[in-house]
Amino acid sequence: MEQDVRIASAGLAGRLSLPPGSGAVVLFAHGSRSGRDSPRNRHVAAALRKAGFGTLLFDMLTPEEAQDRANVFDTHLLAERVLLATQFLCDHPDVDGRPIGYFGAASGAAAALVAAARAAEHHHVHAVVSRGGRPDLAEVWLDGVAAPTLLIVGGDDHAVLELNRQAFEALHCVKALDIVPGAGHLFEEPGALDAVAESAAAWFATHLTP
Repeated sequence: MEQDVRIASAGLAGRLSLPPGSGAVVLFAHGSRSGRDSPRNRHVAAALRKAGFGTLLFDMLTPEEAQDRANVFDTHLLAERVLLATQFLCDHPDVDGRPIGYFGAASGAAAALVAAARAAEHHHVHAVVSRGGRPDLAEVWLDGVAAPTLLIVGGDDHAVLELNRQAFEALHCVKALDIVPGAGHLFEEPGALDAVAESAAAWFATHLTP
């Protein structure tokens, strides 16, 4: 089942896909200059659906909000939107109590981690994966992340890799750092994005599937 949806009073556009028999749903939090049609996130989402997971890709800002560059990099505003989308999934009758995971990319990874920390007391979020993310932007919220968290970084993305290593040390949950050899920030190299999808699917299978 695939349907276009609107999330919350802001009217955020999204696409919810629930393959038959899917046991969990992964919510995607994209980085700046991206939306629900991000080709990289769509590639990973398709692979996750083949692995038996539902997916929700959505625009974290309205078109009007996206015109203000300050909003694009407002981690806490974006985390609020991730939480609104999480509540949307919790309330959706077709989701029906399935476990929820987050897949965050670039600056969206920070928003996903802040949202995961804020949702920890409600046990809404069961696993987090970051692709080429900026988890350091989550700052003090890293300490509150309880959901098992996988950080995936390109081996040639040197500056972001160092930021991920620092964030990894700040996390106190079940965690792993996966370095994709030869990959840059956008994972455009042959097979790099497939490696991301494979790692993400394995992480969610271990920590998200009931």
